[in-house]
Amino acid sequence: MILDILQIVIAILLIIIVLLQNQGAGVGATFGGESNIYKTKRGVEKTLFTSTIILAITFLVISIANSIF
Repeated sequence: MILDILQIVIAILLIIIVLLQNQGAGVGATFGGESNIYKTKRGVEKTLFTSTIILAITFLVISIANSIF
């Protein structure tokens, strides 16, 4: 029961954080229109990126634990 609620909360947080990330690339970048070589993440962008990874791993672990128990 607690794992189910925790999984829902983490899923909602993960969705919100992914939607907050601004890529700045449109449809043209999908087909090679963007010419940025490499851009480092700084500030809030880096925090959102790290939070996304942490929440995704946490969601995966809770999903596996939920299926076992």
